[in-house]
Amino acid sequence: MGHSTKHIFITGGVTSSLGKGIIAASLAKLLQSRGVSVTIQKFDPYLNIDPGTLNPYEHGECYVTEDGAETDLDLGHYERFLNTPTSQGNNVTTGRIYNNVITKERKGEYLGKTVQVIPHITDEIKRNFYKLGVDGKYDVIITEIGGCVGDIESLPFIEAVRQIRWDLGPNNFLVIHLTLIPYLAAAKELKTKPTQHSVKQLLEAGVQPDILVCRTEHHLPADVKKKIALFCNVQLNCVIEAMDADTIYDVPLLMKKEKLDERVISKLKLSGKTNTDLEQWKEFLGRLKNPTQEVAIGLVGKYVSLPDAYKSIIESFIHAGASLECKVNLSLISSEEINPDNVSKKLEGLDGILVAPGFGERGLVGKIEAVKFAREKKVPFFGICLGMQIAVIEFAKNVLGLTNASSTEMNADTEHPVIFLMEEQKGITQMGGTMRLGAYSCDLVKGTKAGVAYGKSKVSERHRHRYEFNNKYLSQFEQSGMVASGRNPDSGLVEIMELSDHPWFVGTQFHPEYKSTVLTPHPLFIRFIQAAIDRKQQV
Repeated sequence: MGHSTKHIFITGGVTSSLGKGIIAASLAKLLQSRGVSVTIQKFDPYLNIDPGTLNPYEHGECYVTEDGAETDLDLGHYERFLNTPTSQGNNVTTGRIYNNVITKERKGEYLGKTVQVIPHITDEIKRNFYKLGVDGKYDVIITEIGGCVGDIESLPFIEAVRQIRWDLGPNNFLVIHLTLIPYLAAAKELKTKPTQHSVKQLLEAGVQPDILVCRTEHHLPADVKKKIALFCNVQLNCVIEAMDADTIYDVPLLMKKEKLDERVISKLKLSGKTNTDLEQWKEFLGRLKNPTQEVAIGLVGKYVSLPDAYKSIIESFIHAGASLECKVNLSLISSEEINPDNVSKKLEGLDGILVAPGFGERGLVGKIEAVKFAREKKVPFFGICLGMQIAVIEFAKNVLGLTNASSTEMNADTEHPVIFLMEEQKGITQMGGTMRLGAYSCDLVKGTKAGVAYGKSKVSERHRHRYEFNNKYLSQFEQSGMVASGRNPDSGLVEIMELSDHPWFVGTQFHPEYKSTVLTPHPLFIRFIQAAIDRKQQV
């Protein structure tokens, strides 16, 4: 095994949700800006094989990679920060590790041996740690260990990290521990004890962190940093303050100011450029923080009480908004609370309406009403995945006069299945990883809204769905003004539907939000926000 690749492990303590993903992405961004080739992988301690079957309320959105892996939402951050795609190999769960080991055991690969957590599970974890580095493409691999140190399910991962230190040798291995320094208002002081306990738990598992990144709401005074360094056995300059930021996109610059990248480079003896090239990043932040106009956009969906369920969409609005120097004020509106009587009250004053992806029929009526409102009132509309399918159903019911039109997902016996199950999906009983997933190409019709937005005739976009537009109805739709402006060249499946006689009304079967990054905002989001700006100016 060639160990030319250096490994950084990021663990978390005290509490989960401290933002390990953002710290990992920020550090990677800083290394990348110095010319170091870097990738990030996320190891999740739960037993699902992937997050594809998890309710978004459990785990936030399920992110989809180019190669069709259903992954953790942190991979979205990695792609948005680094502007490079991740893959199946960048997200591994305990479920997949155990699955691999048990499959090998059944095949007889461990004949005569007792299969145990150590060495069999830990060896499989280590094999996966190394996997992305096999072809020597990366100087550095950052591995984020999900969950919290001290969790039972994280133990095998921490043990694998301990073993790897000896495999890799000095200057090739680094542990960054992310922790919390709470502020007790009553005592008016910052408390280091939770961090001490957390580091002690890591030490008990045989892992000494090299760098501590301390999440805090207040600046850490020098004496607090000294105390942490002393009790946690790290150098003083390796106690890094991570204050709450206005936006996650500030974090790379804050970490640079705290010299996180310098510490890493000197500890790993990395030969990168001494200066970082973050000009484009700073330009993006400048536009983000100094908008010249603003619009109000409503996101209609059924998971609105957990914004993480729509993480990529929310970030796409930030990227595209910044490119237009426009602040997007996003209201999350529950589709279950919209009905024919209150729809105009709920949606009035919006410059644009997005109907979000989702599964199942909960909140269906509200979504149909939202689409109808956008269509009739000529409010710019963007429908993604289920949102596009709803736009099709609404049009069939209210314009084509097919009052019983539906999707076979909601009504298996519908008289007019304008949305129906793809042929190859019909015999499938397993839920996990069986949808149309990952990147597919799409041919655009010149001169349409989608064609103009992209400015080219062929694109590739990521999918995550089972149901499709039923081409039997296409000519009926097109005669009445709803046209297919994007289709898959191989299967003829409809990818984009739009209204010709509407300022901006576009539905996509794919998920454009998965491809939006800081440096390459998505053209459909840009055009949608521009349409909202235009409408606001007219009104």
